[in-house]
Amino acid sequence: MLLGLLVVVFFVTHLIGDPVSLMLRPEATEEQRQALRERLGLDDPVLVQFGRFMGGAVRGDFGESIWQRVPALPIVLDRLPATIYLAGATLLLAVPLAILLGIVSAIRPGSIVDRIVTVVSLGGVSTAEFWLGLMLILLFAVRLGWLPTSGYGGIQYVLLPAFALAVRPLGRISQVVRSAMLDQFSQPYVTTARAKGLSERVVVYLHTLKNAAIPIATLVGDEAASLLNGAVVIETVFGWPGVGILLIQAIERRDLPLIEASVIVIAVMIVTVNLLVDLTYSFMDPRVRYG
Repeated sequence: MLLGLLVVVFFVTHLIGDPVSLMLRPEATEEQRQALRERLGLDDPVLVQFGRFMGGAVRGDFGESIWQRVPALPIVLDRLPATIYLAGATLLLAVPLAILLGIVSAIRPGSIVDRIVTVVSLGGVSTAEFWLGLMLILLFAVRLGWLPTSGYGGIQYVLLPAFALAVRPLGRISQVVRSAMLDQFSQPYVTTARAKGLSERVVVYLHTLKNAAIPIATLVGDEAASLLNGAVVIETVFGWPGVGILLIQAIERRDLPLIEASVIVIAVMIVTVNLLVDLTYSFMDPRVRYG
C-alpha cells in the first residue's frame, strides 16, 4: 500500500502540471523558474526523477521545504506528537463512554434509556465539529474563563479540542456497540450462560462483549486513523500545531516537498493503525488465527 501511494503521490504531482509553476508565484521570472527546476532536479527525465524520489523516500529524504528552507520530513515529525496527543485524548474521552452507552442501550432495547442514547449518538454524528468547537470556546473560554481559547500544552489545552472531536466517534461507536451486543444476545451461548446461573454482569461483560469486540475494534481503528489523518478543522479552530494544519499550510504555500512528506507520514500512520487492528483480531476471537 505504501509503495502504491508513493507512486501515486509522485505521478499526481507531475500530472497536475509543472510543479515549479505550482510552487512559485505567477509573477516569478523564467530565471527563477529554471533555478528552482534545477535545484529540485525537475529538468531530468521523469523516470530519473521517479527513481530519485523513491530512493529518497526509502531514506526518509523528501527534499528541502520551499517554505521553511529545512528538510521536509523533520518538520512533519516535529508536528506528529501533537497530532498523536490530540487523537489519544479524543479516543480516551469517546471510546469508554461509547462502549458504556452502547451496552446500556442494548441491555434495554426500546426503553427510554435506549432512545436517549440513540438521540445523543445521532446528534453527535450530525453535529458540525467546527461549530461545536466555536461554541465550546465561547462558553468555557470566553464567558466562563475556565480554559484557554487555543494553544498547545497540558490537559487544559487539549480538553476543548478533544471534546469537540469526540462527539462523532462517540455517536458512531455507541451505535455499533449496541448493534453488535444485540446480535450476540440472540446467540445460543448467551442462553446457555444464563441457564448455567451466571450473573448478568458476567454474561454481558465477559461473554457477550468479548464476542462483539471485532466490529467495535474495527470502528475504533477507523476513528483512530481518521484522527491521525489530521483533524484539520479543529486544529485550525484551536490553533493546534498538528500535522493536519501543517499540510494545509504547505498547500497554501505550494510547498511540494512538505506536502509529499506530510502525505506519506499520514499514510504510514493509517496503515500501521489498520495493521494493528487486524492483528488484534486473533487475540479477541480464537477462531481467527494468522499462520
